Amino acid sequence: MSEIANLKPEAIWRNFDALTQVPRPSGHVEKVQQFLLDFAKKAGVEAFQDPAGNIVMRKPATPGMENRKTVLMQAHMDMVPQKAPDSKHNFETDPIETHIEDGWVYANHTTLGSDDGIGVATIMGIMESKDLKHGPLEALITRDEETGMYGANDLPEGELNSDILLNLDSETWGKFVIGSAGGIDITANLEYKEVENDQETAVKVTLKGLRGGHSGLEINEGRANANKEMVRLVRKAIAECSARLVSWQGGNMRNAIPFKAEVVLALPKAEVEHLEKLVKEQKELIEDEFKTIENNVEFFTENVEAPKNLVPEEIQDNLIDAIYACHNGVVRMIPVYPDVVETSSNLAIININEGKASFKILARSSREDMKEYIATQLESCFSMAGMKTELSGSYGGWDPNPDSEILGLLKKVYKEQNNQEAIVQVDHAGLECSVILGKYPNLDVVSLGPTLRSPHTASERFEIATAEPFWKLMTQVLEEIPEK
Repeated sequence: MSEIANLKPEAIWRNFDALTQVPRPSGHVEKVQQFLLDFAKKAGVEAFQDPAGNIVMRKPATPGMENRKTVLMQAHMDMVPQKAPDSKHNFETDPIETHIEDGWVYANHTTLGSDDGIGVATIMGIMESKDLKHGPLEALITRDEETGMYGANDLPEGELNSDILLNLDSETWGKFVIGSAGGIDITANLEYKEVENDQETAVKVTLKGLRGGHSGLEINEGRANANKEMVRLVRKAIAECSARLVSWQGGNMRNAIPFKAEVVLALPKAEVEHLEKLVKEQKELIEDEFKTIENNVEFFTENVEAPKNLVPEEIQDNLIDAIYACHNGVVRMIPVYPDVVETSSNLAIININEGKASFKILARSSREDMKEYIATQLESCFSMAGMKTELSGSYGGWDPNPDSEILGLLKKVYKEQNNQEAIVQVDHAGLECSVILGKYPNLDVVSLGPTLRSPHTASERFEIATAEPFWKLMTQVLEEIPEK
């Protein structure tokens, strides 16, 4: 066990420490599924894996509390696999290494997995406890939330029996979320026939060290998008250095702001020095434009072997125009909640290589009409470049219910325990609540959690001091759940 296993409350930290030893990147959750089934068997609670790959657990009520409403605790099992450029971590095989620094738990140059490992660990602690008092409990630990909410989208109807849903995937202690944005995946593809390289040399240009971040929680913080910053350089290189595009790779997760992009350019030898000058100037421009936001920008060139083929010039120009024109960032805020983003898009992933170009975007909005608007805007942009656009993975927003009974109980207990009022808010980040509500519309829903910061980045961290009051709130609320 690591040093975090000895933190308080032991029920959360011991289970989270065990979870960090199980590889669980999105798309590779087989090990954590088995881990959770083994845990449930040892804890003596009913558990099964449903057809969607979710793990469902059930625990009977404490004697005398059988007439309480049934509570469904929900979290997702997968984590975003992001790492610092110098990390050799393999998310499919290696455990997460944790350490404590200034009151926070960090990983070793990778994502920590507290999103949503802390939610899962909390569920585990409650399910294994022999002394907590509660009514009937269910747990739903969903598969692959981070890449498309697949577990929630494929959740069978009629599988759950609960009255109340406590989603444990929020990230600020003292805030109860009662609504969230919907989202849609936009993928633009183009196949092309490469042409023979007629240039003398080739250079790889790398932009890295940007902060990146969660495209729902941090899209409004003005962070640089590596793909959008790289296209400015590439356009200049084509115009001023007679450069030709060979390949492009930027970003790796649809819901993460890309912090790194690499392109390979072919160009005349005589223009290499000019290109290096442009890269230096563009780095200085980024540092100036994003002063106080981006502090570790790296932008550099290195010579590579000249390729056999290039992107055809007309295709190249169309793709560069599409990247330049593609909307990225906030579209607008919610008029009645002016501090909350209503609609946004994140140009997350670009891959151009060997006759194929692919752009991947996650657009979010708390309004269906605006979600359709931004999706159509992006589709129009890519259509002008001759790309075929596919819309998929659409999920609706979660409409807030300020009169929620479980919200009232959470606010009451929070005030009793902390001697202050909780904050009730609507989030721009997508939560599985909206998808689950689509299948179980009578659930009374609130999302909550302790504090973590910079999810989806190698700077992800969890604030230790918020774990104990979160556990205390959860256990008292479960004890005070009203009767049916």
